[in-house]
Amino acid sequence: MSQNTCTIIYNGEHLSGEADQPLIDFLQAQGKILPHVCYHPSLPPLQSCDVCWVEYQGELVRGCTLRTYDGLDISSHHAEAKAAQEEGMDRLLARHELYCTLCEHNTGDCTLHNTVADMHIPIQYYPYQRKPYQKDESNPFYTYDPDQCILCGRCVEACQNVEVNETLSIDYSAEHPRVLWDGGTQIAGSSCVSCGHCVTVCPCNALLEKTMQPNAGPFTAMPEDLKRPMIDLVKSLENTVGAPPITGISLMDMEMRQKEIKKTKTVCTYCGVGCSFEMWTRDRHILKVQPVADAPVNGISTCLKGKFGWDFVNSQQRLTTPLIRENGRFRSASWDEALDLVAQRLKTIAAQHGGDSIGFIGSSKGSNEEAYLTQKIARLIFGTNNVDNSSRYCQNPATEGLFRTVGYGGDAGTIDDLQKADLIIIVGSNLAENHPVIASRLKAAQKQHGQKLLVVDPRKHEMAERADLHLQIEPGSDSLWASAMSRYMFEHGYADEAFLAEKVNQVDSYRASLAPFTLDYASEQTGLSVEQMINAAEMIGQAERVCLLWAMGITQHSHGADTSTALSNLLLVTGNYGRPGTGGYPMRGHNNVQGASDFGCLSNIYPGYEKVTDAAVREKWAHAWGVAPEALSNKAGADNYLMVEHAHEGALKAMYIIGEETAYSDSNSTKVHEAFSKLEFMVVQDIFMSRTAAFADVVLPGCPSVEKEGSYVNTERRIQRFYEVMPPLGNSLPDWRILTDLAARLGHPWNYTHPGEIMAEAARIANIFAGVSYQRLSGWQSQLWPVKPDGSSTPLLYTDGFKFPDGKAVLYPISWQPPQEMPDDEYDLWLNNGRMLEHFQSTNQTGRGGRMLSLSPNGFVEVSPQLAQERQIHQGDWVSIESRRGAMQVPVVISERVAGNVLFMPIHHGKSGVNSLTGEHHDPDVNTPAYKEIAVKMVKLAHPPLAEPLPRQNFRHGNRSPLAGLPIEIKWQQEGYTLPPEHTQHPEKF
Repeated sequence: MSQNTCTIIYNGEHLSGEADQPLIDFLQAQGKILPHVCYHPSLPPLQSCDVCWVEYQGELVRGCTLRTYDGLDISSHHAEAKAAQEEGMDRLLARHELYCTLCEHNTGDCTLHNTVADMHIPIQYYPYQRKPYQKDESNPFYTYDPDQCILCGRCVEACQNVEVNETLSIDYSAEHPRVLWDGGTQIAGSSCVSCGHCVTVCPCNALLEKTMQPNAGPFTAMPEDLKRPMIDLVKSLENTVGAPPITGISLMDMEMRQKEIKKTKTVCTYCGVGCSFEMWTRDRHILKVQPVADAPVNGISTCLKGKFGWDFVNSQQRLTTPLIRENGRFRSASWDEALDLVAQRLKTIAAQHGGDSIGFIGSSKGSNEEAYLTQKIARLIFGTNNVDNSSRYCQNPATEGLFRTVGYGGDAGTIDDLQKADLIIIVGSNLAENHPVIASRLKAAQKQHGQKLLVVDPRKHEMAERADLHLQIEPGSDSLWASAMSRYMFEHGYADEAFLAEKVNQVDSYRASLAPFTLDYASEQTGLSVEQMINAAEMIGQAERVCLLWAMGITQHSHGADTSTALSNLLLVTGNYGRPGTGGYPMRGHNNVQGASDFGCLSNIYPGYEKVTDAAVREKWAHAWGVAPEALSNKAGADNYLMVEHAHEGALKAMYIIGEETAYSDSNSTKVHEAFSKLEFMVVQDIFMSRTAAFADVVLPGCPSVEKEGSYVNTERRIQRFYEVMPPLGNSLPDWRILTDLAARLGHPWNYTHPGEIMAEAARIANIFAGVSYQRLSGWQSQLWPVKPDGSSTPLLYTDGFKFPDGKAVLYPISWQPPQEMPDDEYDLWLNNGRMLEHFQSTNQTGRGGRMLSLSPNGFVEVSPQLAQERQIHQGDWVSIESRRGAMQVPVVISERVAGNVLFMPIHHGKSGVNSLTGEHHDPDVNTPAYKEIAVKMVKLAHPPLAEPLPRQNFRHGNRSPLAGLPIEIKWQQEGYTLPPEHTQHPEKF
C-alpha cells in the first residue's frame, strides 16, 4: 500500500483511496454519503451542525473531524450514530422552515435540502420556530433571512479566515442567535465588502443572491400574500403525511429547475487576478456566479465585482448594431456596410500616407486571440508596429524593470508562492481593493501562519492598516528607499553573496552606484525616519523568503521603470529569486493586460516578447505568416502615448481602438480629445458608446467575455479558457470574428472559425507558448508560460537561470531622479489617485444597473483631518481641485487614509475624470504617463455641502470584528446544550 493511499472500513465495507483525506471527501469520491451540513471541503471542520456522527473506537465522533488512514474503522449505521444524526438534523430544522418547492435555492446545491433527502427524515422532532427578526435586504447584492439560518457558521469561518474581511460573527449567548455584521443586525453600513463568499458557502437559502430572487423556480415568484399561505399549507400537510412525500415533490422540482439552468465556466472580466467560476443562467438571466473548488486561482473565493458585477451584460445601453457617423450624427448600419467602409478607408489612408499613418490599440479586456489578431492586422496587412494596449498606462514600467534585471516581463511565481513567503512587501499597491482575492490569501497567511507584512505607501489603505510596518512615504521617492535598502543589505551582511557570485552580473558596479543612497539622504527625500528604514531593512534582511508586490503607485510616475528596477535589484541583492516563496510580482490591473502584451499588442515586440528589431525574429514571423521579411517593419512603432502625440501633430491619420476608453484613461484628456478630433478616420470597437466611441467615424459592437470564447492570461502568467455563456446580444459579434471578417475585406482571408485555431497559430510561432493548446486548457485546466512543447508549465521562474544569454541576472544601476512635477507655492498639494473596490476604470461596466453605483455614486477627494482643520474644510464641503491643466469640483471626504499635504481622488467618476488634471510628463523609458504626479491647489467653494459624499451604507464606514474563527466552543458551553442523540429543550439555539 502506497503512503498516499489507504484502505478504510466503512459500515463493514473495505474502501481504498487517498490517505490523509477528510473522511467526507473520501466517501464522496467512493460514491458514499455520510450525512453532513456544516462541512465544506474549502473550510476546516466546523463541528456545528451535529449531523455527521459516526461510531469510531467505541465512541460517537463527528465525521468531519476524521481524516483517512489505513485501517480506519467507522460506522455511520450504528444505532446510536443514526440517532445522533437525526437529532442533529432535527435541531437544524427547528431553525429552518423547509419549504423547498417554493424556495429560490432548490436548484441542486442546497446542502440542507439534499441532506434531508439523503437521510429520509420521516418527520421532524422539534416544531419550527420563527425568529423575531426581519429579512435583511439592505445590501444591493444579497439578502440574509434569519428565519432560514441554521447557525452552521460556514459564513463566519469564510469571512473570518478565508476572505479575512472579519465582519461576520454569531452570538450564541443571545436568546435567538443569528449572524451579525460588525456585531449588528444590518448588512448595509457594516464592513462587509460584498465579496459574496458567505453566500457561496451558505448551505441553505439564509444568504442568497438577489439575482436568484424571485424567479429561480416555477413557484418562487408568487407574491408573499399567496406564498405564505401555501407554505403554511404544506407544513401542516407535512405533519399528517410525513416529510418523504413533500421531499419527493421538492426533488422533482429540483430536477425540473436543473434542466433549465445552464452552468458555464468563465473567467472574470475585471482585474488581473484571473478568478474563474461557473455562471448560472436561465436564458439571458444571470442567476448567480458560483465559484468551484477546482478553479486554479481563486477556488471558491470571489470579490464584489467578480461575484455580482455582471449587470452590464444585459444593459439596455449595450451596442447591438454597427454605427456610421454621417453629418455629425450616428446611424445604424449593416455589418457589410460598416466593415466595407472601414476596410476601404484604411486602405486608402495607407496608400496615401503609408501604414505608419495608422495606429491600433488592442484591448486589455479582450482575449489573447483578439490581441494576436490586432497586432497581426497592424503588422502583416499594414506593415506598421503602431500597436499597443493599456499596459502602457500601468504595466510597462514594471515590465521594463524586470526585462533589465531578470529577463521575463511577468510575475516570478504564483499566488501559492506569495502565501509561502516569510515576508510580503507591498509597494504602491492598494491590494485589498484592486486585487482582493490575492489580498485575502495574504491576509490569511498573516493571520493564520504569521507571515510578516511590510507596506510602503503614501496612503493608509487596508493592507497598510494590517501591516507589521507601514512606511507612509512621500510620493515619487520609492526608488530612493529601495536603493537605500539594497545598500543596507550589503553593509550589514544581508546580501546573499553566494547567490550574487554564482547567478548575477554587474554586482561590483551596482554596489558602487549605491554610494549616494545613504539612510540619511533617503530620510530627507522620503519623509521616513532613519529608524523606520532600519526596521524595514531588518525585516527584509532577516526574512528567508521575500516576495515584493507593486502596482500603479510605482509605475505611474515619471521614473516608474527605474523604481521597478530598484525593487527588482533589492530582491536580487537578497537572493530572493528562483526559490519558492520569492520574487517580484507586479500586480496587473485589467483581466488581460498581461495577455494583451504577451500576445504582441506592444509597439516593439511580437507575441512572446520577441523583438521587432531583431532580423532573425522578423524573418521567423514573416515566414510563418507567408510574406517576405521586408513586408514587416524593422523599427519599433508608436505606442499609445506617441499615437496621441502624432495624431495631434497630424502625422497619424487613422486609429482603430478596441475596448479601450482612451479618451477617458489617457493623461491630459483635453489634448487627447483634440488629437482624436484631428484624425481623418477613427474606428472604435466596444460594447458601449464610450467617451472614446463618441469621437469615432465607425463604431463596431463587440461582445463581453460571456458572449464568446477565448483565453486570458492573469497576473501570475496563467493562461485560462473562458466559454460562451450566452449568445451575442442583438447584432453584436465576438471581437475575434469582427477582426477576422475585416482582415478578409483587406485581402487576407484567414478563415478562422474558432479562437482555438488562433491560439494554435500563436503557439506554433512564439516560443514561450510552444505547448499551449485549447485541449490542455479545457475545463478548469490552465498553463503558465513559458510552456514547453510537451505542454508543461513554468509556475516558478528562474529556477534554472535567468532570461539572458548567460543565464545570469543583472544588477542594473539607477540614479535618483525626483518627480517631474512637484508642489510649489501655488500648487501646494499632491493629488494621489487610484481605483476603488466597487468600481472599475471609467465605470462603463460597473456603472450599469445602479447596484455598484449605489455604494459610491459620487466622485470625492480624501483630505486628511489635519489639512481639513488647517483649511477649515468639513465633510461634504465642495472644493475645486485645480492643477496646471484643469480643474474639478468634488465634495470632501475627511479620512485618516491620507496624511499631510497628500490628497486622494478615485479615478472613476466625473465626465472628464481625473485626467483633466494630469499632464504630459511621462516616463522617458516607456512613455507611461505620470498619473500619480499631480501638483494641485484646493479652493473651498460656496456650494451647499453634500450630506453623504460617501453613502452611509458604504463598507468603509464599518468596524470589523476579528475572530480566530467560528467560536463553536461557546455554543457547547451554553446552558442547555446537550450532545446528540440526547434531546435539548432549546433547539432554536443549538
